[in-house]
Amino acid sequence: MQRKLVCFSHGQESGPQGTKICAMTEVAERMGFATESLDYRGMDDPSERVRKLVGHCGGLAGQPVLVGSSMGGHVAAAATAGVSVAGLFLIAPAFYMPGYEALTPHPACPRIVVVHGWGDEVVPVDNSIRWAREHGADLHLIPGDHRLSHELDAVLRLFAGFLSTMTVA
Repeated sequence: MQRKLVCFSHGQESGPQGTKICAMTEVAERMGFATESLDYRGMDDPSERVRKLVGHCGGLAGQPVLVGSSMGGHVAAAATAGVSVAGLFLIAPAFYMPGYEALTPHPACPRIVVVHGWGDEVVPVDNSIRWAREHGADLHLIPGDHRLSHELDAVLRLFAGFLSTMTVA
């Protein structure tokens, strides 16, 4: 039987054991998924992070589910150009950011969910609206800022719903 795996990519100023990742890890493991969280601390270059994630996933059996927040969302989506995945769950992904517009990824993925806070002061919510429209992603706009720390329960409900639809090859 194929192992179901969720692989987390944290944001630029977070870490592999951040609050959201720890909470989502609990949800995923309760639902029968194994979890991994890559450590990108000290890696400011998004392309370097993408290479690390692709290299990591390249050695896995089956298709992981990639989850990313902010720059981690960009990294997860960009990695789909080099690795086959079952799905993407992106939280306030850093798309169309000044100086990085050309790096905004075009994912190769059967199921994509984007969650973004209306009051995001770091990544404009319009960026996720545009990206979701262009790539046919499910989009959930919820109250909250970039971190969505006060909306963690809503994020976890959306994540659980997303995972319940995943069939991992």
